[in-house]
Amino acid sequence: MRLVHPKKQQGKKIVVIVGAGFAGLNAAKALSTYPELYVILLDQKNHHLFQPLLYQVATAGLNPGDIAVPIRSQFSGNDNVEVHLGKITKVNLETQDIEGILEDRQVPYDYLILACGARDNYFAHPEWEQYAPGLKSLGQATEIRRRILSAFEEAENELNYENFQPLLTFIVVGGGPTGVELAGAIADISKTVLIRDFRRINPSQAKIILVEAGSRILGAFSEDISAKAKRDLEALGVEVRTGTRVEDINKAGVTINKELIPSKNIFWAAGVQSARLEFSKTVELDKGGRVKVMKDLSVPGFRDVFVIGDMAAVEMGDGKYVPGLAPAAIQQGKFIAKVIRADFQKRSRPEFKYLDKGIMATIGKNKAVLEANGLKMTGYLAWLAWLFIHVFYLVGFKNRIAVMLYWAWSYIFSKRGARLIIEKDNY
Repeated sequence: MRLVHPKKQQGKKIVVIVGAGFAGLNAAKALSTYPELYVILLDQKNHHLFQPLLYQVATAGLNPGDIAVPIRSQFSGNDNVEVHLGKITKVNLETQDIEGILEDRQVPYDYLILACGARDNYFAHPEWEQYAPGLKSLGQATEIRRRILSAFEEAENELNYENFQPLLTFIVVGGGPTGVELAGAIADISKTVLIRDFRRINPSQAKIILVEAGSRILGAFSEDISAKAKRDLEALGVEVRTGTRVEDINKAGVTINKELIPSKNIFWAAGVQSARLEFSKTVELDKGGRVKVMKDLSVPGFRDVFVIGDMAAVEMGDGKYVPGLAPAAIQQGKFIAKVIRADFQKRSRPEFKYLDKGIMATIGKNKAVLEANGLKMTGYLAWLAWLFIHVFYLVGFKNRIAVMLYWAWSYIFSKRGARLIIEKDNY
């Protein structure tokens, strides 16, 4: 059944946005101010998530509610936007409608914006996911938190040394910003936060291994910054193994270079790929599954369909692509509003120009690295900049205040306020 939206009958153009991440949310906010449009925002989750701080939830530094806001709350005072919870299964490019959000019904659109994000890439080994969860959602973050905290509790109860060591061996696969931040945070919680809370075990003796297939960690950074980050991690007690590929992951541990490292705590941060979505016609994808788009971020041959954020392969003109970073997604979301405005004004569409605001990663307390427009910064000043920028980009005043208070408390007292192991109850 094909629906005809009442707003369409009133003469408004219907804009359907799939995904409420940085790209989709900013597109919806920008387009909601256009009286000629009516926005339908769809997402599989009921919340917008600040992904750069997921590792803080995973390591008990923040609560899930500190980095997420209900999508509906962002548009409660805007009658030009409606929000739906559900999954899209197919995009019909010829008939201009989508399937999946409502059973046995197609939702038509005048403009379609796909901002479905990315998912973990296990490089043809999906069976590894059960042993090595990624870090893309609140569910994954709380699961990693459960595994980390449970490992110390189980070790406290363990009498057999052969069983003891795998419990306190933490392996992070992937040396990008997520992997580096997660490894550093695990080192911090084991060596400073939990040190006084156990009697039989010494949490500071936990073994943390960061595995990277490339020649160095933080490959997007310059070599000197990468080397500095490696030294900082090693100073925290993290063993950094570069040029090392994972050969197998199972319940016993991780096999690298034909060596099995026994571990009950393996976390995946080695790569992402675009979210999967079925199209009625073939669209060109890059090797990461991202949709190749035009300079106005539209799908070639379909000017009414746009792909933005982690789902889009956007060329920058020098053979490189726009990186999958929050600032890039925000810029793309706001840009779409300008494109559609140009259509209404019968002007030629602008071309997307990415404004590079730099890259950064935190390693631990008072330790971070930052590069932006030729500026390089490490140590305490980089850490302060990292704190300020991440608080600035958080959605919602309450979240900003909560995060600043949590971080101040944690900094002063070396405590983590979200150390809860949440299991499913069996009734």
